[in-house]
Amino acid sequence: MSEDNAPEIVLALEIDDPALADRLAVLLGNIAGLRLAAPGEAATATVMARDPRSMPDDIALTQRELDVLALMAEGASNKLIARQLGISVHTVKFHVGSLLDKLDATGRTDAVAHAARRGVIEL
Repeated sequence: MSEDNAPEIVLALEIDDPALADRLAVLLGNIAGLRLAAPGEAATATVMARDPRSMPDDIALTQRELDVLALMAEGASNKLIARQLGISVHTVKFHVGSLLDKLDATGRTDAVAHAARRGVIEL
C-alpha cells in the first residue's frame, strides 16, 4: 500500500520490443502507487504491444477475441474453448458473435478464413 493507503497497482509489461519496454519501464517506474511486476509475478493490469503487421487497422480485436479466434482456427468447440481459456461457454458464444460481426463473417469457418486472408492469424 502506498502512503495514502490506496492499493498498489502492479503492472506487467508484455512487449516484444526491448527498447520500447525499457522506455515504458522508465516512464512508469516513477508513478506513485504503481509498481512494475517482476517476471512471473501476478499483475493487476498488463500492458501489451501487438505486432502492428498482425492486425489490419480496420479490425480491432481484443486479446481475448484473438485467443478465441486462434482456438476456432484449430477447430475447437465452444465448450473446449471455454475450458482452455477458463471462461464460460456463454462468454465464448459472446466472443464468437463479436468476431463474426467484426470480421463480417457468416460463420466460424468464414471468420477464420477472413482473419487468415486479412493477416490477423496465420494458418
